[in-house]
Amino acid sequence: MSALDGIGAYERYVGKATVRRIEAKARPLRDMHVLHMNSTYSGGGVSQILSSLTLLMNSLGIQTGWRVVHGPPDFFSVTKKFHNALQGAEINLTGRKKEIYERVIHENAVRNHLDHDMVFIHDPQPLPLITHYRKKSPWVWRCHLDLTAPNQKVWNYLVPFVERYDAVVLSCGEFGQDLKKPQVFFTPGIDPFSIVNRELSESAVDERLAHYGIPTDLPLVVQVSRFDHWKDPEGVVRAFEKARKKEECTLVLVGNVATDDPEGAEVYRSLLAHKNERIIVLSVQDGALVNALQRRAAVVLQKSIREGFGLTVSEAMWKGAAVIGGNVGGIRHQIRDGETGFLVSTVDEAAERIVRLLRDPDLGQRLGRAAHERVRECFLFPHTVEQYLDLIGSFEPEFRLRGGVGSSCG
Repeated sequence: MSALDGIGAYERYVGKATVRRIEAKARPLRDMHVLHMNSTYSGGGVSQILSSLTLLMNSLGIQTGWRVVHGPPDFFSVTKKFHNALQGAEINLTGRKKEIYERVIHENAVRNHLDHDMVFIHDPQPLPLITHYRKKSPWVWRCHLDLTAPNQKVWNYLVPFVERYDAVVLSCGEFGQDLKKPQVFFTPGIDPFSIVNRELSESAVDERLAHYGIPTDLPLVVQVSRFDHWKDPEGVVRAFEKARKKEECTLVLVGNVATDDPEGAEVYRSLLAHKNERIIVLSVQDGALVNALQRRAAVVLQKSIREGFGLTVSEAMWKGAAVIGGNVGGIRHQIRDGETGFLVSTVDEAAERIVRLLRDPDLGQRLGRAAHERVRECFLFPHTVEQYLDLIGSFEPEFRLRGGVGSSCG
């Protein structure tokens, strides 16, 4: 099964009533032409979301397209700096950076003829596109970043672009900003039929781990994420080194370098310095490997310093893993500390929780069962689809957004 099979395939997970409700909400929107635009077809959570979302929306009768921004390395170097600054990093915001950013977006606007019934622009990379069109329909900016404490220089520069949109969608209420346009808050979700999340037999798990030479003689501690400083892979290594002094285990760091992230290769290279027989660092695009690791791991970490949401947390929770997450952003909305996993703020806290879970497998199983149910109730893909349908259906003819649109899960 996959998103290509339509919303009915998800009934086994979310129930008939939810599927029927989604179909009813989609019916009045049939034959609309909707566009999503972001910066990459692969690598990171946004591309995962759009991959399934666009298929499911089309299956519901809503013509939904997906395009990406094209640009040279200089452009993505600038937008990565903007990405970091929006999550609180310092930046030297020069006129040269602004010129590169705005010129490349202008080039993309010339190539893309956007006269759709609804346009969703994702994250800062394509944000200024709206300045180059005579708008005929609602445009929505969907920001997936952690805006808890954005760098004010960059935020003040971007706000005039943001306020041209008819609404802004953020993942958590605490990311809300002082804007003239309405802000909507809803959480992403995972697709249980994707390669990363579909059910795997024990033999299939064994095969994937063996293929990459991952030893299973000791418990596995795993982090899956893009190679990004905000995911704190160095902190994960330090926590592991502290934990293994008390309990023997193997650390596996698996990630990839997204095409819109020029810093990823540098982070990956820095991690290779820690590599040994008990610290395995892999840069691969293999959803089945991720799936196998999350199912076999004794502990899954997502020790982020900033996190817009963190789909890898939901993925691991869905598989019944014992998850330790950074006490930040969207991770806090997924993990209920001590109930569906653990939240940590320091390396020492992470190390202590690793040891605790390795010494008490029953605790890990209890957390994993509760985590699976939490994801089933709140963070599966039909909930994401329904949130988008509610948002699309809430626009008045003059592009004004009615109230009451948002997430039902805290």
